[in-house]
Amino acid sequence: MMGRILALLLLLAAAPAAGGEAAVEPFPVTEIAAGVFVHAGPYELATPANLDAISNAGFIVGRDGVAVIDTSGSYRAGRRLLAAIRARTSLPIRYVIDTHVHPDHLLGNAAFLETGARFVGHKTLPDALAARAETYLAATKALIGDDAFAGTRIVVPTLLVEGRMTLDLGDRPIELEAWPTGHTNSDLTVLDRRTGTWFLGDILFAGHVPALDGSLKGWLADIAEARTRPAARVVPGHGPAVMAWPDAAVPMQRYLERLRDDVRAMIRDGRTIQDAVREAARSEAGNWALFDDFNARNATAAFHELEWE
Repeated sequence: MMGRILALLLLLAAAPAAGGEAAVEPFPVTEIAAGVFVHAGPYELATPANLDAISNAGFIVGRDGVAVIDTSGSYRAGRRLLAAIRARTSLPIRYVIDTHVHPDHLLGNAAFLETGARFVGHKTLPDALAARAETYLAATKALIGDDAFAGTRIVVPTLLVEGRMTLDLGDRPIELEAWPTGHTNSDLTVLDRRTGTWFLGDILFAGHVPALDGSLKGWLADIAEARTRPAARVVPGHGPAVMAWPDAAVPMQRYLERLRDDVRAMIRDGRTIQDAVREAARSEAGNWALFDDFNARNATAAFHELEWE
């Protein structure tokens, strides 16, 4: 009898979910501190195979509930993150926190709509999403294809952070901080006070070349300020699941300073934006994945900003 029951349970576990949808494979996650888990995205551009799950996503488990920090880049990716959470706890998901506007970090939000979670973001995030929603959805669909994109939609945060906000997961306070314009105009960090684990979102890149979408000078100011803050460990928006602080910031700061200095010199010498696209920060090319996919865009943004100094 026990053998038949076990066989039935195994059959049910392997069976498709209701409506013919196959069971969801959880994302692999690493517990980087007690109750803090991270799924590290690969250094890749969005493809059908990776579901646009190319950024880091994580969650913190308290006594009474869970906070999710970024949900990856599509509904299907978000469902895999949700499955990873459910493999570790049945506690309610209280908050889904978006660290900034970019689609590879928040298009998985729709997978969490039925959890009852509150969606949280920087005070500027709703306006930033309103301006870019159609572009982000169309671009993501084109990159990953109809099947991988299915179910993906914009979910706009309604709990907005201006300055700092503390949320409690049950004897587990987490501190959210809205930053001035740097990587984007909607950067938000999350600090788990119990373990000293700091989710920096894309204020910090490691391995993957930084991608500028806000202010180069502002980003350098943000990272300089962040480096004055203590943390036991940090989670970058792109890179390993966990890094030592503040050493983790050194390569990215070096790249951004090289980009700034090269572009400033070109402007001073009367050279063109095309020169900057070809040459700025080229000495850093061997240090970063996806350099050629992002550096020209970074140089263009930097030139437009710095030519008006």
